Amino acid sequence: MNFPLYTSPTGSLICLIVWNINERFDPSLLETQLPAAGFTVSSTGGVARVEKYGCAAEFRRTSDGRYQMTVPPSVLINGQFARLWDAGYQKFLLADDGRKFPALASQLANLRRFNEELRATLGVPAYYNEALGSTCQVTAYDRLKGRVGDVPDPIVGAKSSKGH
Repeated sequence: MNFPLYTSPTGSLICLIVWNINERFDPSLLETQLPAAGFTVSSTGGVARVEKYGCAAEFRRTSDGRYQMTVPPSVLINGQFARLWDAGYQKFLLADDGRKFPALASQLANLRRFNEELRATLGVPAYYNEALGSTCQVTAYDRLKGRVGDVPDPIVGAKSSKGH
């Protein structure tokens, strides 16, 4: 079962912390190990919310009794998950009601810390490109679009693979 996470506003860059959301976790990890690591875990009707540092992630119990992440690590605004949006000049937090808040450096640092500690506690490896920070899911921002060289051609020295 796959859960849709976020839809992207047109012409924007939505950033997500990359997780394999199809991975399933043993209930003991969420019910025992996360609280022991200082996370607050609240569970209602098969949905578990894991919180720490003003950030949270959500997991749902699947038919096999394990948990699957349905909302990746996110900053909380008034108790609600906010999407991280890169406008090209600044990062913003988008609330579900459409409000936009400038992302503070402390919020971004807490999101990174939350993500790293959650991964470590759940035993999820962090790969090099993910460890650099948030990874963007969709982009419509391109500094080269419309400029010479935006499409590789003979002007920029690009050569066809034919004849090699």
